[in-house]
Amino acid sequence: METPDLEIQLKTLPSSPGVYQYYDKKGKLLYVGKAKNLKKRVSSYFNKKHDNARTHMLVRKIVQIKHIVVESETDALLLENNMIKNYQPRYNVMLKDDKSYPWICIKNERFPRVFPTRRMIKDGSEYYGPYTSMKTVHTLLDLIKGLYPLRTCNYDLSKEKIESGKYKVCLEYHLGNCLGPCEDKISAETYHDNIEAIRDIVKGNFKDSLHRFRSKMKEHADAMEFEDAQRIKDKIDILEGYQAKSTVVNPSINNVDVFSIVSDEGYGYVNFLQLSHGAIIRSHTLELKKKLDESDQELLEIGIIEIRQRFNSQSPEIYTPFEVDLGEKFKVTVPKLGDKKRIVELSERNAKYFRMERFKQTKIVDPDRHVNRLMAQMKADLRLSVEPRHIECFDNSNIQGTNPVAACVVFKDGKPSKKDYRKFNIKTVTGPDDFASMEEVVFRRYRRLLNEDEPLPQLIIVDGGKGQLSSGVKALESLGLRGKIAIIGIAKRLEELFYPGDSIPLYLDKKSETLKVIQQLRNEAHRFGITFHRNKRSSNALNTELETISGIGEKTVVELLRHFRSVSKVKAASEKALAEVIGPAKAKIIYEHYQQTE
Repeated sequence: METPDLEIQLKTLPSSPGVYQYYDKKGKLLYVGKAKNLKKRVSSYFNKKHDNARTHMLVRKIVQIKHIVVESETDALLLENNMIKNYQPRYNVMLKDDKSYPWICIKNERFPRVFPTRRMIKDGSEYYGPYTSMKTVHTLLDLIKGLYPLRTCNYDLSKEKIESGKYKVCLEYHLGNCLGPCEDKISAETYHDNIEAIRDIVKGNFKDSLHRFRSKMKEHADAMEFEDAQRIKDKIDILEGYQAKSTVVNPSINNVDVFSIVSDEGYGYVNFLQLSHGAIIRSHTLELKKKLDESDQELLEIGIIEIRQRFNSQSPEIYTPFEVDLGEKFKVTVPKLGDKKRIVELSERNAKYFRMERFKQTKIVDPDRHVNRLMAQMKADLRLSVEPRHIECFDNSNIQGTNPVAACVVFKDGKPSKKDYRKFNIKTVTGPDDFASMEEVVFRRYRRLLNEDEPLPQLIIVDGGKGQLSSGVKALESLGLRGKIAIIGIAKRLEELFYPGDSIPLYLDKKSETLKVIQQLRNEAHRFGITFHRNKRSSNALNTELETISGIGEKTVVELLRHFRSVSKVKAASEKALAEVIGPAKAKIIYEHYQQTE
């Protein structure tokens, strides 16, 4: 698919956090930026006149906009940093130097130190982060040291040197900030248990530490040590408020290609994330048109080979959401949990956003393709034998059994066809009986269509659960249409779809277009029915007061209400006042009617 016009690209951007990239007509990267809301931020470049000549020149050169969707604004900031350093775009002036974000290092030592750093040294040490603020790092380290005292010295605490008595405890030990491993006052095993707990904290797993904190707080409170208890409580509050580290970057994930796929009836969308030293350095989504009914596995295998060749990727390991067969030369991993799993989920999210943008762009530039794809999708999702080009939805409206009415709305090719909407007064049912009312209106609707030789819908939707669905099926059966038209019921609470003869409902993906069309149908039927019901109630209220008077018609009632504004004022008016509005003859009838009533 060719690159759409900028206007269309802007219209279809997601309102999510992420990083955007601007390209010129030659495909050269001009600028990388981050955004809390991609749509608002990117649109702002094109919605105003820029005083800055550099920005004005940038906007003139932009031909294509790409983006990567992430979880949070923090992730966007980190990813922006990585991409600017990797690609050095011409119009980015910030972040091109070697300054990097801080990490927390757990040093590869017998008694590991834990400290902040901006440099990653490959000596087997563990690095957690990166963090967007050094303040966050110090807060977290203060928290850790308050719970788990650690050494701060840089001595070589080998077993031999400790046993020979080479070191003596320092002031930190006497202040309670260190447990004295230099004099063997804590075993390596116990120290490493503390390090394991620290790993959990920096990974965002605070459960065990919070439990220990709360126990210590209770001990202080029981001992009437309220200041110490408050100090622990403050740390608990900080710990609970602290957000887990970024999933965008993890130094343990190095030199890896990540692939995922989403698909529909006609196309597959393969997303590719390239990671180097734990940082995303490239994102690309490939659209593959299905020739036959290829499976997601087949499409993903084709997409992986094509993308790796296109970008000349030499990464030895590939992450995918499910098993694929690429031969023995590649190591394929299907992550089950942790950062590796989250990076695959991030790839899947980007594939889904790309697919949604393609839908929106297609809807604008090629509406027929959009409708064809939507109809094919609905046919598959709803297990229909034909595409639901013509859908009708029924809804009953009554309040406390008064003025029962029903509405039928019609959608053709996924859009409302308002000229075909119909409303029904319930004729054969007394009182609030939704089931009987549904049977009546479905019967009347399709008896008329049959009598007038009008086209029947491919799908009928009734607003309600099994009871309303059974009533609709009964009406179709009596007309000989059972099995000729598909009919389903939608229950409001969990958006369950019920089918005739099946006690187990169907649940669609909450974000699926099929469910959105059904919800739109149901909501439109409800709106149309409620409006008709309100109008009928208002009309009936007038009838009981004025139109029931013999000799007084609708036109007279309208004139009176236009002048007096309410029925009570008409009732209180003098005969002379009434005569000035509707003439003496009708004024006398109304005046005498109310005099007799009183």
